[in-house]
Amino acid sequence: MAPLAVKIKHAGKVLDVQLDPDQPATVFKEAVYQVTGVPPDRMKVMIKGGVLKDDTDWKKVGPKEGQTFMVIGAAGELPKPPEKPVVFLEDMDDTALAEALSLPVGLKNLGNTCYMNATLQAMRAIPELQTALQSGAPPGLPSSLSGLFQQMSRTTDSVVPAGFLAALRQAFPQFAEQSRGQKSMGGMLAMYAQQDAEECWSQLTNALKEVPGLPGPSGAASKKFIDQYMAGEMRRELKCDEAPEEPPTVTFEKVLKIECNISITTNFMLQGIKDALDQKIEKTSPTLGRDATYSASSRLSRLPTYLAVHMVRFAWRRDINKKAKIMRKVKFPTDFDAIDLVTDELKAKILPLSTRYKKIEGDRSERRSVRKRAKARSEAAARASATPATDGDSAAMEVDAEAPSAAQPELEPEEVYRDRERRELEELIHPDLREDAGCSVSAQYELIAIVTHKGAAADAGHYIGFVKKSAVQAASTAGPSAAAGAEEDEDWYKFDDDKVSIFPKDKLATLDGGGEDSSAYVLLYKTKPLV
Repeated sequence: MAPLAVKIKHAGKVLDVQLDPDQPATVFKEAVYQVTGVPPDRMKVMIKGGVLKDDTDWKKVGPKEGQTFMVIGAAGELPKPPEKPVVFLEDMDDTALAEALSLPVGLKNLGNTCYMNATLQAMRAIPELQTALQSGAPPGLPSSLSGLFQQMSRTTDSVVPAGFLAALRQAFPQFAEQSRGQKSMGGMLAMYAQQDAEECWSQLTNALKEVPGLPGPSGAASKKFIDQYMAGEMRRELKCDEAPEEPPTVTFEKVLKIECNISITTNFMLQGIKDALDQKIEKTSPTLGRDATYSASSRLSRLPTYLAVHMVRFAWRRDINKKAKIMRKVKFPTDFDAIDLVTDELKAKILPLSTRYKKIEGDRSERRSVRKRAKARSEAAARASATPATDGDSAAMEVDAEAPSAAQPELEPEEVYRDRERRELEELIHPDLREDAGCSVSAQYELIAIVTHKGAAADAGHYIGFVKKSAVQAASTAGPSAAAGAEEDEDWYKFDDDKVSIFPKDKLATLDGGGEDSSAYVLLYKTKPLV
């Protein structure tokens, strides 16, 4: 149904507002807030039969074009307009376009919504998701997410995600939870409570399960997008330690993230993941007829293209009867080999390609070093040619010192090597994995996005998103995440709500944790391309 032009009456004024019957009632309330300044949590919109609720079905209300709604509520401060008018990319000249594209857009904080903003920036680092949403986003939250991503790609100003926030709270009421805030003349004002970014990530991925997948090698997609690109399969085996003769129990489960448990001995992410995969549990033994100790061993029988890792930094403390943050420093890699996390069967399929891939990565690193030395020799030669004759001997010595050995052949263009390596690696892809569109065929991953938590309290603090530059570029074009033959890993972007800045790659280690500053909480890894 097309949006309707309706009117609202508030404080003696009649104002024009758009009402979209296909969107939740919360979206209409946000539109009313934009023109009246009445916060949605203090707003009453009168409809036939009572008051408009967040879960009211517009079909039952039956709004009509030109209808007038009575709005009751005290206005607060009206939302401020942008300091500069919004200018779309297609309306800019080349100079303005270059300046605008120097930094990606941020998201305005709408009151304790940093958890959502950081999560959205990390999720936007998945260009295939944007393609899938554009191809056919189901109504509701997926449609709102598609619209938000499109808006972020078309403007240079910070985006106000009010519509998406309303859809999120409509789909998952937990994110509309309120807490007591600051004092006012009438008492305590209700404020939206701070929420958990990992829970937001989990709920979003669950909400996107019906988004259509992308075509695989055989043409049409055989899976939904989340199952295709973001879901792994976990094989869990239970063995009774006290009754070895008892047959083990084996189950398979779809997982959208893996967890990294943090104990007093955890120093590295891989160690914490293994601790979460191998545990001792107590359960009733049918053989012994009583509770017994079991060894629970879990391994991934499918690796997705995008692997999310949850650093379990919040845990319930019985001694204080509340959730607390684990402050321990845990190092995470930017290049992650997941081969030790898979089943023996999957390892046998992946290992030939994985082993060869790591050897090729070493060769690429060596070529980069050779090219850097060649560049240094070229620059030294240029300096020597410009050096006065009195310094000629020393300049010549500088060139000679950098001269290549006679045994070292001249390198071919990097594209030649990459094409040859790609063909070699593609021949090593196991047939089962080749047919599984969206899986990782190598178990080799690169870190592309991080959501961090800042502060010591589990139910407060501040969330910030960090995304690798190439992933942001891919998000803007929905294309490849990095150019083949890139010389080095690039810097990152820091998304602190609407404040966006460059974050040097050599500072990533500061996100390991160990204090109240930003600590990695959700990490997103992407399987490395074969080129």
